[in-house]
Amino acid sequence: MTKLWKRLSLLILPCVALVFAVSWALSEPDTAVLWTDQPEFALYVESFNAAQDDYKIEFHYMEVAAQRLSVLSGTAQETPDIVVGNWLKSATTRTLFKPLDSFFTKNKIAESAFYPRLLNLGTIEEQQYLLPVAFNIPALVFTRANAQLLSNPFTIGFDEIKTLGKIYNVERSGIYSRMGFSPIWNDEFLYVTANLFNAAFREAGTAPSVVSTPSETAGDVMWNPEALEEVIAALRDWTQEVNTSIQAEDDFVFKYFYEPSAKLAMSGRILFTYMNSAELFTLSQEQRSNLEFRWIAENNTIPVSEDTVYYGIYKKGRAKKAANAFTEWFFQAETQRGLLEISKKQRMNEIYFGISNGFSAIRTVTEQIFPLFYPSLLGHMPPSAFLSPPNILPQNWSSLKVQVIIPYLHARIRQQETRPLERRISDWYRTNSSF
Repeated sequence: MTKLWKRLSLLILPCVALVFAVSWALSEPDTAVLWTDQPEFALYVESFNAAQDDYKIEFHYMEVAAQRLSVLSGTAQETPDIVVGNWLKSATTRTLFKPLDSFFTKNKIAESAFYPRLLNLGTIEEQQYLLPVAFNIPALVFTRANAQLLSNPFTIGFDEIKTLGKIYNVERSGIYSRMGFSPIWNDEFLYVTANLFNAAFREAGTAPSVVSTPSETAGDVMWNPEALEEVIAALRDWTQEVNTSIQAEDDFVFKYFYEPSAKLAMSGRILFTYMNSAELFTLSQEQRSNLEFRWIAENNTIPVSEDTVYYGIYKKGRAKKAANAFTEWFFQAETQRGLLEISKKQRMNEIYFGISNGFSAIRTVTEQIFPLFYPSLLGHMPPSAFLSPPNILPQNWSSLKVQVIIPYLHARIRQQETRPLERRISDWYRTNSSF
């Protein structure tokens, strides 16, 4: 009997050990791994972990979370559960997330709480794969002493910028001692203008957010070439009509732009300067107290910045319950109010604006709670119907825009010899194969 038991034990014990090993491997961890290129989420993770004892979130910061996600090897050590960042809906990442519709159907998160057009951008074939977190919009900033010059308390369009800028100019013998505004002062303003003229830059194979006519394609990028030519012609005309010439604008910049543009506006040297909402609301309190702003809009459209932050749950993640718990917690108005309070107490609001350095994608948070923390928003809330979401863009867009699109716009506005945009983009892809 003893010998028989020994033989059986030699067979049974390895099986039991295998069962335990498999059970351990298949057990769901109570700690979810969060990958993000948004440093503010360190605070949010810390707050969640302190608020309850059931689950934990492990914070991992990386420069471009979407790029890291697209090259996952699939090993457990490299797998996230939650991903938050820019460019998550590009072709290389959009299929890596699980649908989130169950949060709506089970009333864990209110679908109606979000800005609808931002929420819609996170859908694929009518399923919700990504939730919007935060966004920014463009603003024209000026000193409070000049507020009475503007016709609208919320927005300003190109015609009014040009008209007021020209009136404000002081020039003698072709030399400007005061200049209202130039579109070439800020690269982001050039890009915003291209968007509002419907240049429709987007990832190849995706539809534009607004109606677009013929498209050109190079690399992973598509755009509307006719609209792009229109915007270049309009910007050239702007300079000649309002500020005489590119040379006059360059001379003015060389002479006076040794100080930040906000200071130049406060001193009266310029009338307007461009900033996005995050830049505006992270200026010092002393500066903001002397400044006013209007959201840039054309044809009842305010373009939402292309680096809008989205949130997804990785479909191969293991800590599903922990990921779900954090998701349900984060997308509540009261949670985000608490996060804004903590940010203020820790003076993080001096570095980062609002939620994840932008307006919250939850309407009640932006429209009702933000003014409590940013009083200058009272009476200046952007009209929600005007907000136009960005097109889907490839994950390398931030580099491509800086290295190719903006230099191309500058060269064309200055009427310098330049290669066609499609050639520039194709060359860039050849020399940046890692993207």
